[in-house]
Amino acid sequence: MITAIGNPVYDYIKTKTSETDGRILSGCSTNAALVLAKLGEKVRLIGAIGDDFKNSFFEKLNSLGVETTLFDSAETGGFSLIYYDDFGNRTLDLLGRASIINTLNPSDYSDSKAILIGPILGEISFETIKTIRHNFDGFMFCDPQGLLRNADKNGRIYHEKFVGIEKALSLFDVVKPNELETKILTGIDARLDPYQAAKIIKSWGPKIVIITLAELGSVIYDGNNYLDIPPYKTDMVDATGAGDTYMAGFTYEYLKTGNLKKSGCFASSVSSIMIEHTGPDFPMNENEVRRRQETLLGINGFKVL
Repeated sequence: MITAIGNPVYDYIKTKTSETDGRILSGCSTNAALVLAKLGEKVRLIGAIGDDFKNSFFEKLNSLGVETTLFDSAETGGFSLIYYDDFGNRTLDLLGRASIINTLNPSDYSDSKAILIGPILGEISFETIKTIRHNFDGFMFCDPQGLLRNADKNGRIYHEKFVGIEKALSLFDVVKPNELETKILTGIDARLDPYQAAKIIKSWGPKIVIITLAELGSVIYDGNNYLDIPPYKTDMVDATGAGDTYMAGFTYEYLKTGNLKKSGCFASSVSSIMIEHTGPDFPMNENEVRRRQETLLGINGFKVL
């Protein structure tokens, strides 16, 4: 069992080439859970959702065999994502905000071989993370996007570094910010120096730091070595969920092999499939992921910069 914790959302997404017909299922932990289920893993998703989207949510996750532990909410979370360039940059506006997750019992996750923490908008507190780690000594992965977001009075999402985040991130085996999140956390532009940024985050205590850089690839740092992971070049339709599915792919392969390079290339391959589609109905065939992984593993001397 792999347990993903974080609220599902229903988003409206508009890119330069596509637009959703209303709001569609997404979310950091949700997208990760969908990938893992499609790869054949037993998965549990923990989050809060409102009655407005509960039926469609259950239908989708039940069809994939994803176990759910859900908390009631006055509404379902969601964003309006408007992409304005070819690099995944976007505006992000609030459509709904679900309840926080603060009443977890150890039995909700004690049977897991890994826990993925992927909040959307502050629904998981640093204290809750501390409690989970106190009760769970297995593999924990953090996508920190929702730990760095807030919303202004008009519902526009902005990012800030909250007091205590360094200590919270120290509790994880893997921490994976993207370039924007890296800048908020460290003050460093990861497109200029991802290595120093990774070193700073690693000094806070996580075992592994991964910095994703969209079309440039990603950098993995374990305190001894930096690994530059190439992207699998493809035609992007929608960048939403790229980092979420990277988290799932890395976890899937790392639990099997313990090999950082293989895991990074597997994650990059999974992410490449996600960005070829919009929404939760993306295909995820392990044979195709392995084919792409082998292509990336065959690239010699790759550097992100």
